Amino acid sequence: MANRLEKEDSPYLQQHKNNPVDWFAWRDEAFKKAKDENKAIFISIGYSSCHWCHVMEEKVFENEEFAKKLNSDFVCIKVDKEERPDIDKYYQEVHKLLNRTAGGWPTSIFCTPENKPFFAGTYIAPESRDKQLGFGELIDIISKKIDERETKLFSNADEILEYMKPDERPKEATKLLSDLYKNYLNQAEYNFEEEFGGFSIKPKFPHYSTLLTLLHIAQTQDDKRASKFVKKSLDSMILGGMYDLVDGGFCRYSTDQKWLVPHFEKMTYDNGLLIELYTKAYEFYKDEKYLNIAKKSADFMFEKMSENKLYYSASDADSKLGEGDYFTYTYNEVEAELKKLNFTDTEIKEYTQHFNISKDGNFEDKNIIRVDDNKKLKKEKEVLDILKKLREKREYPFIDKKVQTSWSSMIIKALFRLSSVDKTYFDQAMLSIGALEDKMIVNNKLQHSSLISSSPKVEAFLEDYAYAGVMYVEAYETSLDEMFIIKATHMANQALEKFYDKGRWFFSKGEFEVEAELTDSTYPSSVGVIVDLLNSLGSLVDDKYSTFAFKTLEYYSKTLARAPISMPYLFDQAYRYTLGIRVIKANEKNLRAIKDISYPFAIKKLDTSDEILICSNQACFTNLKDTDKVDEELIKTL
Repeated sequence: MANRLEKEDSPYLQQHKNNPVDWFAWRDEAFKKAKDENKAIFISIGYSSCHWCHVMEEKVFENEEFAKKLNSDFVCIKVDKEERPDIDKYYQEVHKLLNRTAGGWPTSIFCTPENKPFFAGTYIAPESRDKQLGFGELIDIISKKIDERETKLFSNADEILEYMKPDERPKEATKLLSDLYKNYLNQAEYNFEEEFGGFSIKPKFPHYSTLLTLLHIAQTQDDKRASKFVKKSLDSMILGGMYDLVDGGFCRYSTDQKWLVPHFEKMTYDNGLLIELYTKAYEFYKDEKYLNIAKKSADFMFEKMSENKLYYSASDADSKLGEGDYFTYTYNEVEAELKKLNFTDTEIKEYTQHFNISKDGNFEDKNIIRVDDNKKLKKEKEVLDILKKLREKREYPFIDKKVQTSWSSMIIKALFRLSSVDKTYFDQAMLSIGALEDKMIVNNKLQHSSLISSSPKVEAFLEDYAYAGVMYVEAYETSLDEMFIIKATHMANQALEKFYDKGRWFFSKGEFEVEAELTDSTYPSSVGVIVDLLNSLGSLVDDKYSTFAFKTLEYYSKTLARAPISMPYLFDQAYRYTLGIRVIKANEKNLRAIKDISYPFAIKKLDTSDEILICSNQACFTNLKDTDKVDEELIKTL
């Protein structure tokens, strides 16, 4: 018999509707029940494509004995972190406070009947092991302590709640200078993994904003180290595994050092950000393979992750037969298929070796498709098409068909950037931006997320305004339609009104007042992105937006100067601010004729003049008639 989650839209909550646990969604009735009946609250937070969330469901939430105890002594609440990131961020901070370490998913929180947290964990195994309490023993202890109203537990919960109140103290300011990039570069070098690129041994995440900032340093300083870090990482990530050579698109992260064995889930935000990064790398390095990766990843999003020009949030790592089953191959099935298509024994040997397909396999007796370098063989595309057709006989992993404003904005922004080097993507970008507006702006209010077949129910957070705003700026620069600048300005104004306070930013200010993160975790922090928007509008619209950008950078300057590698996107905006934005003003014909701008912090602005002006926020430096000389003259103004 289904529980209360049966009535919820969220695909993650729907996954738990048949658990024997009597789950509530995040509702007032749950908290009233806990208080009225003096029951502890158990809050479980996850998302639909989370592997360890699935494991905890199987091992714990499907356990009839645990469910009986939970239903009797607890009020249990399920939260989709993608649907309610404000709740998730709040309890991630609780986890960090209680454990002195970052959390993760699933997140497991236990609270008093008054909803004051006192215990935080992630995956909790069913049985005790290695000095860690198992779930069964843990809920027995908590149930008893709550029933007895143990004084220490409740006083600790009061203390924790006091600590969770936002810090009102002003931050000490540090002067930000353009040579701060040297500190960033040294910290990147310290973390850089020489053999396969990236910034850890394992697991390895793509670190989009770390690489983007290094790319900007390479462009502005002609720095060989920065270029080495960027190119080694970008080249290694696309050999196969982390990047799917067959379908296209990037997986969430690699579990090993050489980007071979990924966590097979594919997230919209990773693919949006990496499409943009590979496009920008192509623009600077002129390496065709970067452009091909960007295009193939965009095509993957169209094929597997979109509907009605909108983009789903994620596809799962797990298939019915186990994690990665959809993505991997046995040697025998590949050999049989190639023989059937009249490949010779010599060709079969050549291509199975090229794609690292062996009888022993490289992942649980099967094979993840991977090459050892970026050299292409004559029939490479033909063989990849054959491998794709083999996959089409399998059931594709579960897709979370939730649409999120911030994540969708990342994809659409990337498509506009990609269309600047391949015009075939422009129409898709325009259709998608219109579809997103139709879906996520309700009664002139921006919304956060919605199942693709439902209406949105959660209003936007800071990240939604920030990412939508920078999407509109990119749309303006590509299309030169000034309506997009009006929309970008509206996003900034709304964000300032709702989430800004004297240099400090809040992610949410509703039920949970959560300060916005500075660090880039799974994707760039909303503070970094909103400063990006303000920096751009300060040059395109009104210098007052630059003032807000500066106040934000000043407020967080001490942390920025000390540990820039932990907040690369915000640091990139500080670097952009100190180095100086340059505005290229010209009529539409001249703006479209300008190619190959090497300075990454230049921005185009439509003007009626027949001449081309290069300006800062305060003054114009030069005027030209020859579009081919713009880049050369722009560099002279720095």
